[in-house]
Amino acid sequence: MKYLSLLFAGFAFCAVPANADIVIHDAYARVATPMAKSGAAFLTIMNNGDIDDRLVGVESPAAKRVELHSHVEQDGVMQMQKAEDGFAVPAGEMYQLKRGGDHVMFMGLTSGWEQGDVIPVTFRFEHAGEITADISVDLERQPKVENDDTNTDQGASN
Repeated sequence: MKYLSLLFAGFAFCAVPANADIVIHDAYARVATPMAKSGAAFLTIMNNGDIDDRLVGVESPAAKRVELHSHVEQDGVMQMQKAEDGFAVPAGEMYQLKRGGDHVMFMGLTSGWEQGDVIPVTFRFEHAGEITADISVDLERQPKVENDDTNTDQGASN
């Protein structure tokens, strides 16, 4: 009987998904116009775990191509570019994908996005694996403006 208890305890331990420590919240997506061919998603990733992780990829049936993007300054001009290495999410911390900064970019939308639509997105993490989230389209949401230097919205738009 002791053997069965240990066996079941082992299965219970293994049944806990690796991504239980990564939480995606406050997610929303938007497009500039109803006929836009591209869109973006913004969210907060919380790493409640004890090890650093990294968001390395993203997929969605809502677009032909979905990438992680950053805004970088080149020759005094802000430009958007693919984040080849993804985004680090340190243990015990949160990381924000925000307007005017790092974000999920959807290119070649498979249909137009309207207020309230729901976009299925799969996030791929280096350690936590895949996490799927349904992200609502919110065309009315305004960027947050904060007075500190943390990773928060600063008023630029996509």
